[in-house]
Amino acid sequence: MDDHRKVYILPNLMTAGNLICGFMAVLQIFEGTMLRRYVGEEWHVHYEYSLYFILLACVFDLLDGRMARMSGHMTPFGREFDSLADIVSFGVAPALLLFNIVLYELPDRLGWVIGGLYLVCGAMRLARFNVTAAELERKGVHKNDFEGLPIPAAAGLIASITLTLLTLYQNEQSIGYWKYVLAGLMVVMSLMMFSEVRYPSFKGLNLKTKRTIPRFLVIVLTLGVIGYFWRYSLTVIFTSYLIYGFVRPRITKRWRPDFDDEEENGESHVA
Repeated sequence: MDDHRKVYILPNLMTAGNLICGFMAVLQIFEGTMLRRYVGEEWHVHYEYSLYFILLACVFDLLDGRMARMSGHMTPFGREFDSLADIVSFGVAPALLLFNIVLYELPDRLGWVIGGLYLVCGAMRLARFNVTAAELERKGVHKNDFEGLPIPAAAGLIASITLTLLTLYQNEQSIGYWKYVLAGLMVVMSLMMFSEVRYPSFKGLNLKTKRTIPRFLVIVLTLGVIGYFWRYSLTVIFTSYLIYGFVRPRITKRWRPDFDDEEENGESHVA
């Protein structure tokens, strides 16, 4: 068998995990919708499960790219497989979830338009990324940032904010006027995915990154706080990443975080 017909196991297993999480999220959305319509209780639990699966898909998506880069197994197959998984986990699942929670209540089928806009922009964002990555690979250029908000970050922000609202309104049948905030957020995410705002890709953070013991302890403490308050801290993290793209050009390279490295070299782009 030719080498180009082979696939590397570990990175693609992570991508498969991403895809399965997206599929499970969709199943939980259908289950929650049926309970909400015909039973009227316990529906929010399944919507929460779908949000967990979307967030878990973000973890798998981060791991597959990291494994591919660390092992040097970055292939066109991996890039295409990753995008197909992303459109399910970070495109279809969030759009379907928000439609069933809030968008269906909007007048004149506006919710259909917003959900469809998000899905189309997400698919076009992935297509643009693949085209750009292939072009950079041919040129032997490596970049450590993304043009436009990555679709996992967009889905993560939507999922984390929705999870926070469901936690606060778990005994209610509706999240009140927050539904308009979520609808507006989905429109903003649609536009940001296709914007020219540049975001770091975390490629500058690897196993060779070194820091002093006090800074290491601060990092451990921060991760502990994030883990303990994860239902709310995830919203802060994804919101901070969104805002960072706007303030990034105004921050000198010296003061940027470890993961924000814009240096270019002759390596290939992400798988």
